[in-house]
Amino acid sequence: MTTNPTVISLMIAPANVLRGQDALVEAIESIVKLGQRPLIIGGEESLKLSQLQVLFGRTELEIEKIRYTPDCCETSLDRLTQAVTNHQSDLIIGIGGGKCLDTAKLVAHRCQLPVVTIPTSAATCAAWTALSNIYAESGAFLSDISLDKCPDLLILDYGIVATAPPRMLVAGIGDAIAKWYEASVSSGDSSQTLLIAAVQQARVLRDILFQKSVAAIEYPGGEDWQEVVDATVLLAGVIGGLGGAQCRTVAAHAVHNGLTHISGSHHSLHGEKVAYGILVQLRLEEMLQGNQLAATARQQLLDFYTEIGLPKTLADLGLSEITISQLHHAATLACKPDSDLHRLPFTVVPEQLVAAMVSTTTGQSSGYLAQVQNVG
Repeated sequence: MTTNPTVISLMIAPANVLRGQDALVEAIESIVKLGQRPLIIGGEESLKLSQLQVLFGRTELEIEKIRYTPDCCETSLDRLTQAVTNHQSDLIIGIGGGKCLDTAKLVAHRCQLPVVTIPTSAATCAAWTALSNIYAESGAFLSDISLDKCPDLLILDYGIVATAPPRMLVAGIGDAIAKWYEASVSSGDSSQTLLIAAVQQARVLRDILFQKSVAAIEYPGGEDWQEVVDATVLLAGVIGGLGGAQCRTVAAHAVHNGLTHISGSHHSLHGEKVAYGILVQLRLEEMLQGNQLAATARQQLLDFYTEIGLPKTLADLGLSEITISQLHHAATLACKPDSDLHRLPFTVVPEQLVAAMVSTTTGQSSGYLAQVQNVG
């Protein structure tokens, strides 16, 4: 491996992407070329999907199925790695949501095996990325791990994704639209070609979601729905691949990570917490930079969230009873030295973050600053 600091290794995209109605049927030959003894990792409900019988029924594949639960955590990873050995697997296939796919990718990475990702919803871009998030068994975010490569094959089967509840697509919209607000603030002044390209793609992604999300939710399976699914699963992944960490996660995702350490937040989805985190990030820009464009953007998002059903406040996330002490704990974790939050072009301390978190809709936070300073 090169040690030249000017040489950058880019994991931009899966080796092969198959998308469309009944894409899994078309993908069988590609799967067989990758391996004949796959370990299929999924959630309980995902592994029951009738659309998967086209895969499970193939006689040329010696399949072993296993659940990934309780989370993408070390306990699960150890158990699944042992299952690879027991089955003598030569391929990993992940079928499910973001945490399941992160688990499958990380198992494949540790076992040095090819991996196929089959998302069962459009809630994240995990099927695309060379990245896995590690959680505690309790569901608290611990860290992210960069992988050697993106998946060998991504199968985006519209028929499978359409089985997910509408809430999953809404959450995916929240997760994907964050790319613009995070990439533009952390990389918008860059002169690097690929960062410029990533930021511009993030703007395109935002515009697609603004224009088509309402129709996509109203008419699942339709043309706009397919375009939004492509945007949340594929285009969001492209942006992270081109732009790297700066274009993947900044303050909105840092807020998500902090909130996962509050048990009451576990009923909300990843993209829901990230969507709320965008509002918090914009409030920080207003409070600490006097940025009126951020205030305008926040109001635009509040209107958009109302249209499609994304959370705008802590109460919307099921945290109406959260205490200032709990908030300060989440904010402290979000502000720790290695946090993605510090990709912002200004300094943020926990007290300021709490003030932003309680004022996403009102824009009024001065009273909370005094309270949290006493706690801190």
